[in-house]
Amino acid sequence: MEPFWFITMVTLLSGAGGTGLGGIVGALFKSDSNRIVSLLLSFAGGVMTAIVCFDLLSEAVTAANEIIDSGVFIVIAAVILGVAVVFGLNYLIDRRTVGEVPHSAKTDHPKTHDDLDELIHADHWAEHKRKHDTRAHLMVAGIVMACAIALHNVPEGMTIGASFALSDDLLLGTGMVMAVLIGIHNIPEGMAVAVPLIAGGMPRVKAVLLTALCGIPTLLGAWLGLWLGDIGPFGLAVSLGFASGAMLYVVFGEIVPESILMYRSKTPSFTFIGGLLLGLLIIFL
Repeated sequence: MEPFWFITMVTLLSGAGGTGLGGIVGALFKSDSNRIVSLLLSFAGGVMTAIVCFDLLSEAVTAANEIIDSGVFIVIAAVILGVAVVFGLNYLIDRRTVGEVPHSAKTDHPKTHDDLDELIHADHWAEHKRKHDTRAHLMVAGIVMACAIALHNVPEGMTIGASFALSDDLLLGTGMVMAVLIGIHNIPEGMAVAVPLIAGGMPRVKAVLLTALCGIPTLLGAWLGLWLGDIGPFGLAVSLGFASGAMLYVVFGEIVPESILMYRSKTPSFTFIGGLLLGLLIIFL
C-alpha cells in the first residue's frame, strides 16, 4: 500500500474510529464515569507530552538547524504560533457560548472547562434541544460544537502527519504511536458527543454515525502535517513546532485542568506521570 493511503487509513481509524467507538460506548450506556474519563485523559496527556517534548520538538530543532545555526528560535516561534492559534480560536468559541448553559454561567464556575461536554460544547447543543429551540438555533449550536471538535482534531491530525513524515518505519514509528494515542484520547470525546445527542432524542445509530464524522477533521490535519513535513527542513520544523504547540496547549490548557476538576484528587497527576514515563519507554526502547 502507498504510504499516503496507509497514513490516511490509520488517521481515519484514529480520528473517526476513536470518536465512533466512544459514540458506541455512549449509545450503549448513556452515561460515563468522570473518574474513568479523567484518568484516561490524563494518562493520554502524559504520553503525548513525552512524545512532543522528547521526540517531536527534538526532531523539529534538528531540522531547523539544517537551515540556520540557531534553528531553535524557528521552532520556538512555531510553538508559540500553535499555542496562540488554538487558544485564540478556542477563546472565540467560548465567548460565543458563555452564559448560554446554566452550568458554565455559574459565578463560582472555574475559569476553564470542568466537564468533557463543556469542552466540546455538546452541553450547548443539548441546552438548545432541551428548550425546544428553533431548527436554526440547533444548527448554530451544532456548528459551534463541530468547530470546537475540529479545533482539537486538526492539530491532533497535524501531529500524526508530521510524526509519520519523520518516521522511517510506518508500522512501528512515532507516527503510529501518536495515532494510537490520539485514537484512545478520542474515545471519551466521542462519548461526550453521543450522550447528549441521544438524551436529546436522536436515534442511537444516527448519533453514533454523527459522532464518528466528528473525527474527520483529524484527516485534514494529518494531510497538512504530512505535506509540510515533506517540503523540506523548514516545512518539517514549522509543522512539528506548530503541531507541538497546539498539542501542548490542548494538554496543559485543557486536558490536565479538566481531568483534575473531573476527579478532584491527586490521582490524575499520578496517571499523567505514568503516561509520561510510558512515553519515554516508547521513544527510547
